[in-house]
Amino acid sequence: MKEWKIEQLTHSYGIKVLFDDLSFSIQENQRIGLIGVNGTGKSSLLKIVAGFLKPDQGTISKPGDYNISYLSQQSELDEQQTVLQAVFDGDAPMVKAARHYEAVLARLTASPMDEKVQRDFSDAEKQMNQLDAWNVSIRAKSILNRLGLEDTRKKVSELSGGQKKRAALAQVLIQEPDLLILDEPTNHLDFDMIKWLETYLSAYRGSMLMVTHDRYFLDRVSNEILELDEGELYAYPGNYQTYLELKAEREETDLKAAHKQKQMYKQELAWMRAGVKARGTKQEARKARFTNLEKSVKSQTAASELELNLSGSRLGKKVLELENASKSMGDTVVLDTFNLLIQQSDRIGITGVNGAGKTTFLELLSKERELDSGILTIGETVRIGYYKQINENLDEDKRIITYLRKIAEEVKLADGSSVSVSQLLERFLFKRSMHGSPVSKLSGGEKRRLYLLKILMQQPNVLILDEPTNDLDVETLTILEEYISQFSGAVIAVSHDRYFLDKIADKLLIFKGQGMIEESHLSLSAYLESTADQSKTEQTEVRKKKADQRTRETKEKQSLTYLEKKEWETIEQEIEELEEKINEFQEEIDRAGSDHVKLNELTKEQTELSKHLEEKYARWEYLAQYA
Repeated sequence: MKEWKIEQLTHSYGIKVLFDDLSFSIQENQRIGLIGVNGTGKSSLLKIVAGFLKPDQGTISKPGDYNISYLSQQSELDEQQTVLQAVFDGDAPMVKAARHYEAVLARLTASPMDEKVQRDFSDAEKQMNQLDAWNVSIRAKSILNRLGLEDTRKKVSELSGGQKKRAALAQVLIQEPDLLILDEPTNHLDFDMIKWLETYLSAYRGSMLMVTHDRYFLDRVSNEILELDEGELYAYPGNYQTYLELKAEREETDLKAAHKQKQMYKQELAWMRAGVKARGTKQEARKARFTNLEKSVKSQTAASELELNLSGSRLGKKVLELENASKSMGDTVVLDTFNLLIQQSDRIGITGVNGAGKTTFLELLSKERELDSGILTIGETVRIGYYKQINENLDEDKRIITYLRKIAEEVKLADGSSVSVSQLLERFLFKRSMHGSPVSKLSGGEKRRLYLLKILMQQPNVLILDEPTNDLDVETLTILEEYISQFSGAVIAVSHDRYFLDKIADKLLIFKGQGMIEESHLSLSAYLESTADQSKTEQTEVRKKKADQRTRETKEKQSLTYLEKKEWETIEQEIEELEEKINEFQEEIDRAGSDHVKLNELTKEQTELSKHLEEKYARWEYLAQYA
């Protein structure tokens, strides 16, 4: 069995060691989900395996005839290329063959009599046949269509950030590599696209290594989970659900070990307090061991006892109300005389098609944009915390703890007690050793986590979240979900993450585009299932109606009309003539030899005639019923 081997990998980011002496392998048909807290080095590990980043130490060996495609979090497409050109700009043999064929065909069209170009074209055709690359273009357009990029002639520079990410995803999928490496592939996809991608990757024949925050996606696509934690890698066979079960078992074992460690700590503490006067080697060793135990036990206690149950300011029953609200952005209608009442403890999940104005809707609620018409009423006691898709401008030179101390030195909990900024940072997965580091040393995901914590520290009573799952790791999302479950105010969150919305939302607003907004009190998963069932029912009804219509027409119709009689008199002759023409074209095609330009023209005309002949056959069958 062929496999990729990653052995004794060590890598640092500045002075921070991401992983040390890390080893694992990737087998054929293995679909690995890589998880871990932001900043632990997940993206760096993907880049190293993909060959885009050189590790400090370690080796990566792979089968010589295998290829890799890598999707990074940030689009690196050529801005001057069209979408289709960018998608074909890959290194996979089939893609290179298709790209070369298209280029030679263009040269042949310009210089049809050039013998060298004719030879090049013949070679390009042979290569396409050898690699079975004829369907690459069709597959590329199909994938782009599924990802909402129908206009393939658009330049990459004209695309939005989300569209660029989807084009980059299409680029790696089209190559069908032996190892597919994906960094947050579901970002900027709506739920229909995510569902399609799940199906596509579940049937994928190659191996896969991916980082994703989408826990349903991870559960349905992966067959192994690797967890990167404190520079160590823990392997769990199975999907995300199995990982949760196995990790719970491992943590239970660790808790037993921690309990034993605490017992030992008490014994050592008693020994230290006894004030042993001897200064022999054994006693010094015990003192050193005690110091290590003390640090370990105290860090475990701090992590396990602190909860993020922050207090919030008082909130009246009426929070936000929209009355006959309308808003358009260019040609896009966001709201059309829309009415909504948001009350004290509402949990509203907002989802739907891309480009329908979900972010604009949040900006309207937070008064960052104004309505075209209608009324927005905000309760007197409302204090909004707005987590945006883009970070505020962070002062990169500021230390992490200083950045938060601008808000407060300590924060009150719901039970009336207070916690320090340091304790909050630890609860939000920033180790104490990081607190004095400058913001510039944080990864992109860590900066998003810090930005979220700053908003929560302001103790809002209305929380507005715009795509929080795009940049936060699974563990941070779990903490956020726990915070929301205890939060006494209203929450309005835009997301396409089914797991997240299933956990936090009790009401959905589904933006369908052009001001159409559907309300539902189902969970997102249940809603998607119901719409899928409804769609199937509607399709069945349409087919039944068409069948009934044909039956009625057959019963009602007893004979041909005058014009149909005239058509019936000539249709067989027309069919014979079309068949003769198609045969003549086939003879010309056989004679054309290596004249590829002529071959192309003849084949196109023959195809059109064949379609016309099929239509005539269908028409003949219909008329024959009454003739």
